[in-house]
Amino acid sequence: MNLLFANDRQGHYPPSWYADVLDVPDARPPLRGEAQADVCIVGAGYTGLSAAWQLAERGFKVIVVEAHRAGWGASGRNGGQVGSGFNKGQEWLEARMGAGNARLLWDLSQDAKALVRALADEDPAIAYRPGVAHAEWHASDVPDTQADADHLAKHYGYDQVEKLDRDAMQALIGSPCYQGGSVDWGAGHVNPLALALSLARKAEAAGATIHENTLVHRVEPGADPVVRCDKGFVRAKHVILAGNGYLGPLVSGVASRVMPINNFIAATEPLGDRAASVLARDIAVADSKFVINYFRMSADGRLLFGGGESYGYKFPSDIEGTVRKPLETVFPQLKGVKITHAWGGTLGISAQRLPVFDRPAQGLWAASGYSGHGVALATFSGRILAEAISGEMGRFDVLNALPSPRFPGGGAFRTPLLVMAMSWYALRDKLGI
Repeated sequence: MNLLFANDRQGHYPPSWYADVLDVPDARPPLRGEAQADVCIVGAGYTGLSAAWQLAERGFKVIVVEAHRAGWGASGRNGGQVGSGFNKGQEWLEARMGAGNARLLWDLSQDAKALVRALADEDPAIAYRPGVAHAEWHASDVPDTQADADHLAKHYGYDQVEKLDRDAMQALIGSPCYQGGSVDWGAGHVNPLALALSLARKAEAAGATIHENTLVHRVEPGADPVVRCDKGFVRAKHVILAGNGYLGPLVSGVASRVMPINNFIAATEPLGDRAASVLARDIAVADSKFVINYFRMSADGRLLFGGGESYGYKFPSDIEGTVRKPLETVFPQLKGVKITHAWGGTLGISAQRLPVFDRPAQGLWAASGYSGHGVALATFSGRILAEAISGEMGRFDVLNALPSPRFPGGGAFRTPLLVMAMSWYALRDKLGI
């Protein structure tokens, strides 16, 4: 089964709140016949669109091919959190990469957030708002979270993280579940689809061509690689693989290290006066569950709540029910609340939960596996890929050096093995271990 079509109709955005509140453009024409480019990009999410924009501004002829619509995948469906750093803390990175490279990675992540904020300054629909809380379920974990904040302040000069005890956290988040944690005021949240559509407009304004509803069947590496699609093909000097969790088996070296998983979000009806009992401030929240819960308020007063995962191809038949259970666990005061939108999406994770930057074959470049940190990092990866293709390899090489082991079983057997592992950790969540 092709994951691109397992849960969605070709060329249609999912039924998300994001798509409902935006002026979504008409579909761009598909690729037909033969085309030539300096760079062909497979996938029109944050990575592909940002790379197209940055490369076109540098004078490259760029063609983007997308099986559905620009921003159709995880880039247009996610929780919208613009986080600091990576999925691993700075001390973890220091121990494995050295203090110098860890500092380069931190600075890169800061630049990534700054780029998203700059894009939001140009486009009000992106609606950037500051503040992301990390909320702990277990009091025993709060000291570690707060020690991370101290480490960032002492060694990186980053003083934007506010430490919260149990009372302060529960005053901020109207849930009995959370025992403390922190708020990163240097992080933020956005309408993720608006960000993707803005990147598409910037790419086209710079001279890139985007072909939607264009399915890639095969990528042929070499000195002049070829991207073969359903109704045509592109010859290029470089090919960027930017399909992330949807990339599938096009290039096995990437597929063995980036695993697709499905995650789900629901939007409630506008909460009115009840909104104050959910969040005292207009922040986003991610908690410490292995199957993470994440949420924030929309501009019109809805709770946008992400929760629940699946590890096969198909979404559950009742996405609303899948999300409602953790929503009502975190916020019992919202039991029975009406849900107006419910959707799923597929993201890419790596074994170490760090992005995978690679050159898997001659003429090919890949960036994927952002593991929940893609809003900022994937957007900034376009600049890094443009630098590398232009011969400036510094930041690409640092990211390429991040540990990215293959999943057990490689591409062929990773799914059943991952399902077993993920199911075990999900069970630990349920048992409160």
